[in-house]
Formats: sequence, C-alpha cells, structure tokens
Amino acid sequence: MIVVIDTNVFVSACMGSQSAAAVIAACLRGQLQPLMGAALFAEMEDVLGRSALFANCRLTEAERDELLDVYMAHCRWTQVFFGWRPNLRDEGDNHIVELAVAGAAAAIITQNIKDFRQ
Repeated sequence: MIVVIDTNVFVSACMGSQSAAAVIAACLRGQLQPLMGAALFAEMEDVLGRSALFANCRLTEAERDELLDVYMAHCRWTQVFFGWRPNLRDEGDNHIVELAVAGAAAAIITQNIKDFRQ
C-alpha cells in the first residue's frame, strides 16, 4: 500500500509511541510503501534538528539520524509538479496532500486528524 507518513508519526516513533513505531516498522519491512518529497523531507530534517523537542527522547540524535537514513532508503521519491491547494486548516499541511496526490497514495498516515478531516 502506497502511503504518505506525516512527520508527526515519525517523531512519535522516535519518542517511543508503539503505534507510530509499528507504522515505521511496517515501512521498513516493505508492508507499506512510503512516499517522500522535497517539502516533507525538509520538514522532517527541520523537526528532527530541534534538540529541545527530543530532550526526553529514548533515541540519541545519532540513532534518530540513522533511523531517518534507513527509512529514506525505503521511501519512493516523488516529485510534485503542481500545487494542489485544498486549503487545509493549517496551510503548512498542504504539501502532504500534494505528495499524496502526486504519488497516488492510498492513505495519509498522520496524528493530525483535525487538520486533515475535511
């Protein structure tokens, strides 16, 4: 199944959430095919670089970087050739929808249900 994994799921997996870790593990086992694009990759790198956010994280910075590298090796790089602006509540989430449309994803996996509900 082709999916887009939102940054908050990856971060939650790093922080020890069992359900988020199960999603990332399914990607690493090849059960899910995650899409990756330039905007999502930039967002992940930005968020993973926020040391204060990970003050109580079970993984070290080096382990988080390694997990991202392994995860990226399982992602299918997808270029977004046009702006699909569904005008979600949070404009910053539109790149997730654009990636899903460009890569024909079956699902968006996120913990941010309120902004994607519409």
